[in-house]
Amino acid sequence: MLIAEVSPADDPLGSQLLALQQASYAIEAELIKDDRIPPLHESLDELRAQPLLWLAAMAGGDRLAGAVAWEETPAEVDINRLIVHPDLLRRGIGRTLVKEVMARAGERRIVVSTGRDNAPARALYERLGFGLRGELEVIPGLWIAQYGHPAA
Repeated sequence: MLIAEVSPADDPLGSQLLALQQASYAIEAELIKDDRIPPLHESLDELRAQPLLWLAAMAGGDRLAGAVAWEETPAEVDINRLIVHPDLLRRGIGRTLVKEVMARAGERRIVVSTGRDNAPARALYERLGFGLRGELEVIPGLWIAQYGHPAA
């Protein structure tokens, strides 16, 4: 698996990232029983407008297996989205991508949020040493769990 910096502004990669994002967030929507996840409904233009840095995991040469996007400041890295192809779940792709962001963060604090009822994502972050910072109802009935690393 090759990990590379990418941009949704690139064609046809932008369309591939959008399709992967929609497929990945559709799985999360099923897990949390709510499809109001904002990235699930983004257009390609909206995706490209996000001020995010991206890494992609490529399998078999040019197959987009997963991606992670984040924002960063001198003090903090905020993992904005982690997406993995539904056919490739539970194979370490998400873990590899998050660990790469963690390595790039250095000593900075890392934060991430996921659906409160997304048990696989929560387990991944907890195994990587993230600590639960709290739960937040972002819109009525839609809850997220917020994590930070280091945990304390």
